[in-house]
Amino acid sequence: MRKLLLFIGGIVVGLVVQMAIAQSQNNNIVRVNHVGIAVPDVEEALTYYSETLGFEEAFRINDSDGNVALVYAQVSQNTFVEIQPINELRPAGISHFGVHVDNMEAVISMFRERGAEVQDSIASSSGAILSNVVDPYGVRMELLELPAESVHRQAMDRWR
Repeated sequence: MRKLLLFIGGIVVGLVVQMAIAQSQNNNIVRVNHVGIAVPDVEEALTYYSETLGFEEAFRINDSDGNVALVYAQVSQNTFVEIQPINELRPAGISHFGVHVDNMEAVISMFRERGAEVQDSIASSSGAILSNVVDPYGVRMELLELPAESVHRQAMDRWR
């Protein structure tokens, strides 16, 4: 039941954010891309999302020790659930939501001009360019620019 509530909560957050982004009339913001969740057992969570809900694994990223760092389950062509293991800094539950952008530096500049504290962009091991914004309530929005070599873009392009 808790898993279902987390999933539904993530969808609600995604829909609200999608509406807000659509109203921003900013061409550099594309759409909500994913909801990130932290779980005690990634493989068990992936089994639930794939076998019970029908969301197939799109890709996974392992850390330098070979442990699972994250797994993306694909909901639709452009929408994912990011599943990560809990740790001392990441408790169980919804950890963030991800927003796909076309031009990271332009979006960072726009948000900074509006008064948001935005991290500088970094290149991730997934091939995506990432940044983060944390709102006044502690909710983290991850910004993702998805070049062709990113595993996100490749999963989106493979969608049937």
